[in-house]
Amino acid sequence: MKAVAIDEYGAPEVLRSQDLPIPEIKSDQMLVKVYATSINPIDWKTRKGMLKIIFGNKFPMVLGYDVAGEVVEVGSAVTQFRPGDQIYACLDTATSGSYAEYAAVSEKVAALKPQNLSHSEAAAVPLAAETALQALRDLGNIKVGDRILINGASGGVGTFAVQIAKAQGAEVTAVCSQKNAELVKSLGADRIIDYTFQDFTKESVKYDIIFDAVATRSFWECQNILSSNGVYVTTVPDFANSAAILITQLIPGKKAKFILLKSNGKDLAYLKELIEANKLRPIIARTYPLSEIAQAHAESEKGRVVGKLVISVSS
Repeated sequence: MKAVAIDEYGAPEVLRSQDLPIPEIKSDQMLVKVYATSINPIDWKTRKGMLKIIFGNKFPMVLGYDVAGEVVEVGSAVTQFRPGDQIYACLDTATSGSYAEYAAVSEKVAALKPQNLSHSEAAAVPLAAETALQALRDLGNIKVGDRILINGASGGVGTFAVQIAKAQGAEVTAVCSQKNAELVKSLGADRIIDYTFQDFTKESVKYDIIFDAVATRSFWECQNILSSNGVYVTTVPDFANSAAILITQLIPGKKAKFILLKSNGKDLAYLKELIEANKLRPIIARTYPLSEIAQAHAESEKGRVVGKLVISVSS
């Protein structure tokens, strides 16, 4: 099958087209023809070797977590899907991924694709939207009327977080640049803070949840704008936040937490409901062919993408 893989860690240029065997599926997996995938920061962090301690040197390594495609074959233990089903998923492996014509997808991480999205649109959803959902619901314990601040509201995770928070009945303050303000307002944000002119950590408002979707401000910087039992959630557990996470678990009051995504089909099924009810939509900055995935990585690394970068794999 046609795939893009890496044989070493490094710059975007290490992503090279290769002809690899079609994956063999286990009993609880499906073979899926991949129509589209999308770029997530963990993709290029893996490519650069930043996660080498976790993933080792299992080359050739096919990156990519997000999948939108068609079920071709199912394992003997698969009960929820059958050949011909159009699905989307966030893979639970980092080294045999979706930058390829076919992917082995565990039944437990997949759901039927939203009917009102194309495969390219659906591919933008899984990892980013599941991250936003689990951060707000599972870690933030979001409820109706909560005041929520989302830092990085115009990014891949942030655009979903704004919409999910509004769908849960929260009051949303979104941090983004002025040029992206109208887009973020269209997603439901009640208030915009332009980070180029205003430091949101100096706010007088107290928030029940602060979700730092881009991990640029620490718990210690944000603690003064958290309510007495407020929760700060980050996507990256750097040294400062790791210390805060440990310390705040030992004392009552404000908490610092780190979102570690747990891929699962139930969350994707819930997101499908929101999407089909027009309460959630992916924002796609650009779509690249698989042959230009190195350029997509380079663009993502700049950190200024509005929404998601999608990769068209098969037609």
